Amino acid sequence: MKLKSTIEINDKDPKKLIECFKPEMTDDKRSNFKLKEKENSVLFEIESKDSVALRATLNSITKLLTVYEKMEKL
Repeated sequence: MKLKSTIEINDKDPKKLIECFKPEMTDDKRSNFKLKEKENSVLFEIESKDSVALRATLNSITKLLTVYEKMEKL
């Protein structure tokens, strides 16, 4: 089964958000994601071979987004 998911994050500085996620972009055999910069947002395109891999990738993305969000508030 192939699963796909898309997340769009609105941000004032999409380039900074993309730079934060570049180290996380590994080409895993079960799941990976691509980033696309839009005008004021970043689009995460996730592809996974199974639901467990999709969940793991989504968890990784949301954890780093939490850190990014907290750092923006400092």
